[in-house]
Order: sequence, then structure tokens, then C-alpha cells
Amino acid sequence: MAEHTYEQLRDMTVVQLREVAQGLGKDAPEGYSARHKEQLLPALVKALGLHAHHAAAGTEKTLLKGRLHNLKAQRDAARAAGKNDDVTAANAQIRHLRHRLRRMIARSA
Repeated sequence: MAEHTYEQLRDMTVVQLREVAQGLGKDAPEGYSARHKEQLLPALVKALGLHAHHAAAGTEKTLLKGRLHNLKAQRDAARAAGKNDDVTAANAQIRHLRHRLRRMIARSA
């Protein structure tokens, strides 16, 4: 098994990451062939025994995107109900989460 660093794995495509996972044999993360890159990268980092703190950013990114999706749905529902205060509050939270995502991406690049 070839040794990889987190930076090398991060720069690989999802197809390359799946090939690395396939090369792990029985130690490969479960369901690696169907995972997206942001799900596969943390699983590979764990399987290879690399430092887990690097993988946290990818996991947090997924969680933030999920929260953004939920907030947008709440905002749309509030807009349809005519609750302008709720729309304003949701927009503020959306801006905050987008800012966090941009900072996270800038730090990881």
C-alpha cells in the first residue's frame, strides 16, 4: 500500500480516491464506490490512519451546506406566509453560514 498524505488525497479526483480505497482491500471504507469526494475523503483519512483534524473541514462543510438548505426552505416558507421578520432573520443566518463556508474554503486552499 502506497503512503499518502492528506494534501495528496485532497487534491485527487473522486475516481482516484476510489482507486486508493480499492487498493486498501478489506480495510477500505464501506460503500466507497458510491460515496462523493467530501464523504470519501474523511473515510479514507481514517482508514489510512492520517491525522483526523484535517478531515474535519470536509465534514463540517457538508453539515453547513445542509443547514443552508434548511434555512433557505424556512426562509421561503416564511416569505410565503408573509412573515417579514422571519425572512430577515433567515437571510442573516444564511449570510453568516455562507461567510463561514468561504473562510473554510480559503483556509483549506
